[in-house]
Amino acid sequence: MKRVRRFHPATLITAIVFALFGGATLLGGIWLVHLGGSPYYLSAGVITLLVAFLLLFHSRAAVPLYALLLIGTAAWSVWEVHLDWWQLLPRLDIWFALGLWLLLPWPRRGLNRRYLHETARGTGGGFLFVALLIVAAVGVAGALHKDHDVRGDLPMDEVAGPQGDRALRPDADWTGYGSSPYGQRYSPLKQITPDNVGQLKVAWKIQTGDLPGPDDPTETTDENTPIKIGDTVYLCTPHSRVIAVDAATGQKRWEFDPKLQSPVGFKHWEHMTCRGVSYHDDAKYAAAVPAPASTTALPATSATVASAPTAIAASTCPRRLFLPTADARLIALDADTGKPCDDFGDHGTVNLRTNIGPFTPGGYYSTSPPAVTKDLVIIGGHVTDNESTNEPSGVIRAYDVHDGHLVWNWDPGKPDDTAPIGPDGVYTRNSPNVWSVFSVDENLGILYLPMGNQTPDQFGGGRTPTSEKFGAGIVALDIATGKVKWNYQFTHHDLWDMDVGGQPTLMDLQTADGMKPAVIASTKQGSIYVLDRRDGTPIVPIREVPRPQGAVPGDHTAPTQPLSDLNFAPPDVREKDMWGTTPLDQLWCRVRFRSLRYDGMFTPPSEQGSLVFPGNFGVFDWGGVSVDPSRQLMLINPSYMAFQSRLIPKDVLAKMEVGPAKSETEGVKKAEGIPYGIELSPFLSPLGIPCQAPPWGYVAGVDLRTGKMMWRHKNGTIVDSAPLPIPMPLGVPSLGGMLTTAGGVTFLSGTLDYYLRGYDVRTGKKLFEARLPAGGQATPMSYADSTGRQYILVTAGGHGSLGTKQGDWVIAYTLP
Repeated sequence: MKRVRRFHPATLITAIVFALFGGATLLGGIWLVHLGGSPYYLSAGVITLLVAFLLLFHSRAAVPLYALLLIGTAAWSVWEVHLDWWQLLPRLDIWFALGLWLLLPWPRRGLNRRYLHETARGTGGGFLFVALLIVAAVGVAGALHKDHDVRGDLPMDEVAGPQGDRALRPDADWTGYGSSPYGQRYSPLKQITPDNVGQLKVAWKIQTGDLPGPDDPTETTDENTPIKIGDTVYLCTPHSRVIAVDAATGQKRWEFDPKLQSPVGFKHWEHMTCRGVSYHDDAKYAAAVPAPASTTALPATSATVASAPTAIAASTCPRRLFLPTADARLIALDADTGKPCDDFGDHGTVNLRTNIGPFTPGGYYSTSPPAVTKDLVIIGGHVTDNESTNEPSGVIRAYDVHDGHLVWNWDPGKPDDTAPIGPDGVYTRNSPNVWSVFSVDENLGILYLPMGNQTPDQFGGGRTPTSEKFGAGIVALDIATGKVKWNYQFTHHDLWDMDVGGQPTLMDLQTADGMKPAVIASTKQGSIYVLDRRDGTPIVPIREVPRPQGAVPGDHTAPTQPLSDLNFAPPDVREKDMWGTTPLDQLWCRVRFRSLRYDGMFTPPSEQGSLVFPGNFGVFDWGGVSVDPSRQLMLINPSYMAFQSRLIPKDVLAKMEVGPAKSETEGVKKAEGIPYGIELSPFLSPLGIPCQAPPWGYVAGVDLRTGKMMWRHKNGTIVDSAPLPIPMPLGVPSLGGMLTTAGGVTFLSGTLDYYLRGYDVRTGKKLFEARLPAGGQATPMSYADSTGRQYILVTAGGHGSLGTKQGDWVIAYTLP
């Protein structure tokens, strides 16, 4: 019987797959070349289509041609990204997989032969095998190459010097959001060490019962760092509830619910957040004495001491907590019972809506705990970004800590008039605000404010001179009067939402000129500014650097921006830094990158769309930095995530259906009062993966005496953020700060994966890892109970806009 010549099905299927993949690559490659990008994808698409054509026409030339493409792709990949494994992966993975398939005998059985029973010999399999070996060798070399970590040791010798905040902070306690008014996120406890931290076990855990409901905003976030006073831990929940628990057992002692009110519910609020409560103790202030003289004297200062000594008034609550609520109240609570302090304000409450003027429900309140001094409780407030030019004032108000009367107010719109406003007055609308945590040096009598800017954030036309002066920097106020002592701006004419999000950190810093009182300000743009906290003089040099120009009509850009010598900003991103899981989504990101305006950091917003890198979450956000003041060390968790912004002309916006934005950092905002709407989003691929290459997050250690980063390690996995739960250690972003202990261990819980991790302060080596039941986007804290046992405490409640799993857990760890 005559044999029939026909094509093998596996070869046909292979040809179709190659044609589809090559066609998609070719189309994207043409678009990329049109935008001025790499010609590789166009070439690879053409070759892949030719391979598919040769397969369809039974030509054995298909296999060696594909082998040449593999070798060329490997060479191009190494030329672009060297031996960076995670960048090599999307350049090689699909090509390698297709090559493995083509190496099998079945796809090659139809190549230049007459009958189906013949083998696939002589079809170029050997050459293809060599090409696959070359690609595999490149991959193995990349996997073995550690391109991003910095290895070294921090010095662990202690430096004698002043400890200005210790008089009011027992070592066993954690008395404020950042451990103390100095905001150091440091515990002097030493029981937990690198040798035993791996033995940490859960001591107790509780659930608060405060979970996001269907009527809550997307950005319901649990960013709370509890405080610990005596034998009690105090925490607040997203709905502004306060819970007091036994520090050793977690047993609830009392709970206070302010019963939040909103005339329209909470669904369309931008935020639902409580970062913490503050504490005041009459007896501690009465007993406080000046700190003993240091063996290393600080230079003399002319600053006045805040709050001249007076007799402390009799109080119904000698130990009180201050709670800022999400419906714009400030409530004083008895720390022992949880009941409102009747002598403060109106039966325990000060109405923060007073003199503010109209605002959308949820559009003004303090997300952060107030600053507390001997005589005052001082508070600011958040406003909704990009909503309009008629938002509430950024006023800072100081109330008497006992009776709640207004002592002074600093309005950035009227900075010289700090006398209490009259009953019918309204603070300057839309002046720069402070939504983060203040720091206090009562010895110098100075309050340090991390300033935001005047909203809208991406358009600065029409901003007032005072807004331009005080936005996006540190403002130092006299505690007693509210008068400005000095200010230093870190972003001029901010068009990128570069609020100073982290609490300023105060420490006494050893310099070549002796010990100096410093304030350390971490910023979204990645510079860490170190200033003399008495007068704002830079301790670490700061340069003015030219930046991109060319704002939209009606706006302008500053010709230069400050740059600190202590700088952790990323290098400018390039097309070859685009990433993906496959060549196709990486190609999409390359095309998108070339479609956006990008001239480097501080590229102005545009109608075309601009790439913002670092993005809105910044290199450092509200987590700030942690320091070991005794060893002069700084521990940081920088993140590197790009965003994209677009200004939409109002006539175009009018034709769009604009619903509520997902959060302040994602969605379209109408931005009433300016000629544009504003669209913001993370720079992600269609698969929801960042378009720029990892690592996206690190932990790092800095010697502050030299300003040198001694170690850096990528940190975290994508196990909780990728479609498949694979714990690939890419290094992921984090929200929340680090905790450092005198025992030589530093902790972080804020990564996108749900873990509390502990690291050796000296080397940065990971020594401890505990799985959390939800996202840990908060700063851990540490304390000791009455027996001296040290605990590490973390809140695991998740972060709505970041997309981490939400929960209501508070977990304490201790040694067995």
